Amino acid sequence: MIFRSPFPDVAIPDVSLPEYLFGDLSQREGTARAEHPALVDGSSGRSLSYGELAAMIDKVAGALAARGVRKGDVVGIFSPNTPFYAVAFHGVLRAGAVATTANSLYTADELASQLRDSGATVLITISAFLDRAEAAAKADGVRVSEIIVLDSAPGHASIVDLFAEGAAPPDVVIDPATDLAVLPYSSGTTGRAKGVMLTHRNLVANIAQICELIEVGSETRVLAVLPFFHIYGMQVTMNAALHVGATVVTMPKFDLPEFLRVIAEHRTDRVYIAPPVAVALAKHPIVDSYDLSPMKVLFSGAAPLDEELAAAVKARLGCTVRQGYGMTEMSPVSHMIPDVREDIAIGTVGLIIPNMECKLIDPATGEEVGTGVPGELLCKGPNVMVGYLNNQEATDSTVDADGYLHTGDVAVIDENGVVSIVDRVKELIKYKGYQVPPAELEALLLTNPAIADAAVIGVRDEEGEEVPKAFVVRQQGADLDEAAVKAFVAERVAPYKKVRVVEFLEAIPKSASGKILRKDLRARERA
Repeated sequence: MIFRSPFPDVAIPDVSLPEYLFGDLSQREGTARAEHPALVDGSSGRSLSYGELAAMIDKVAGALAARGVRKGDVVGIFSPNTPFYAVAFHGVLRAGAVATTANSLYTADELASQLRDSGATVLITISAFLDRAEAAAKADGVRVSEIIVLDSAPGHASIVDLFAEGAAPPDVVIDPATDLAVLPYSSGTTGRAKGVMLTHRNLVANIAQICELIEVGSETRVLAVLPFFHIYGMQVTMNAALHVGATVVTMPKFDLPEFLRVIAEHRTDRVYIAPPVAVALAKHPIVDSYDLSPMKVLFSGAAPLDEELAAAVKARLGCTVRQGYGMTEMSPVSHMIPDVREDIAIGTVGLIIPNMECKLIDPATGEEVGTGVPGELLCKGPNVMVGYLNNQEATDSTVDADGYLHTGDVAVIDENGVVSIVDRVKELIKYKGYQVPPAELEALLLTNPAIADAAVIGVRDEEGEEVPKAFVVRQQGADLDEAAVKAFVAERVAPYKKVRVVEFLEAIPKSASGKILRKDLRARERA
């Protein structure tokens, strides 16, 4: 049974993302649009108007082209949120190149892995990240020939230097349907992170799709605390807001007092979060010290938002709370609760967005199921990726011959078309909205000479957050305790990937073919 969006299809312009966002800047609202603030630094209050943003994007595109960056080349961006992040990001795309956005928490080795796999030749970062950026650029197999900083650092060109070069943007012809725009990394349903190939059309389509269901316009002030390197922050927070001429207020990282101050002082009326922020908003006493009345809509994504928690936030703050669902592989949104639909339960992920259709299949049999029956959620639409970079096997196992993307999440669709995520087929752990692939941690653990075997699953901590738990088999005679295992991992991965719980076993349960039986390990947790 095919479930279709209850909304009519929206038109998807056949243009590049920069053209879609900025191409008619002078015509859409004239001088008023050009002078309207596009991006504001929440910490300092410094702002860029739409006119300044568009001009800076052209200058960055010209400077990159002058450095030999050509259509289809890959440029890495490794930075926290700042207004200049948007300038660099769109400058890369305006040059016809592809932006691969790296997690700002990455270690040098993790960054090097992404740069190596993506084939990036230029890396854009900030001075505070240079130790990791430079180490990654020097790693074997990494092709980065220049590091540019968004602020300033001796020996490196800054973004202001790029502006001063005055090079004209290249005349690049983009085929939106086939030319890649971004290459974020996702673990999909399992395994190590893979480059997700998203075209200009994928990104333009998803912005057009979601803008039909949200009440955002030029007077909206959007708080961007979600990182721009993540597809949620990149598309929903940054690009969708810029498309409608809203003002985006940036924060480099989440800090609760600063988060509350920025909402109060910059009067941001639309705030995008992941569920851990909702916990603080519902429970922390400091929230009462700030005037949060400007916030009209709080929108949660990246991980499931509990209905009781959502209701508690709504009751405390008096704002509308909404939730959505998606994956990097879908640019990212496939489902959401529209702003105007008060009749849809907050604990659901809402309705299928325009231009999309879904199916549910029984994970055991592969047979399609209908209304009210749980099944793995499959999604099809113009926002679905073209595939994983240099990984046809993973692509074929994720997107089937009919174009449906297998999400790895189990959903139920009711008679009104409302979708609820109820379980997970995929092995991926979601810690505070970040993807943690068990296979990556298992491979790392096995490099420890004191560990004979290991397996990792997600378990719930005392706050209900999913965290990585390692099951470890010691090498014979090895002196290894829980603290040593945790420290070994923590020294080698980004903080969100750290192992939080360790249990020692005599043997890891495996199938006859050698596959780890995670269901048996999960059963141990429930026993």
